[in-house]
Amino acid sequence: MPTRTARTAWNGTLQEGSGQVELTSSGLGTFEMSFPKRAADEADGTTSPEELIAAAHSACFAMQLSAAIAEQGGTPQSLEVTADVSLGPDKENGGFKLTGITLKVSGEVDGLDAAGFDQAANFAKANCPVSKALTGVEITMESTLES
Repeated sequence: MPTRTARTAWNGTLQEGSGQVELTSSGLGTFEMSFPKRAADEADGTTSPEELIAAAHSACFAMQLSAAIAEQGGTPQSLEVTADVSLGPDKENGGFKLTGITLKVSGEVDGLDAAGFDQAANFAKANCPVSKALTGVEITMESTLES
């Protein structure tokens, strides 16, 4: 199986510095980062580790869900997945930590009812590799089968 690579260059202190994260394996781009913008409500043109984790989690979950739907005899026509990754204070150890992830999925699926879709979504939530990597974070999910 392949290994994927990203690279980060950082200059300066946490509060005053900034950096760039590069999607090295794909060559798709380099994105600006800074801690003040990471901790702010508005990203203002920068990314963060939490946004990158959200992208990875939503993509992985969508792939795993499409496989789970097929395994149950359904055919996914379209799936839309959003991952909201929250950062907050780590009261036990100091600093910050991921405080939760909410997956929101809606889909148009042939051959499954709402209960079957929920079952496939729960399987995907537990079994996508990114979910497995994030077991130290509470992951919740909302799923909706579109008709």
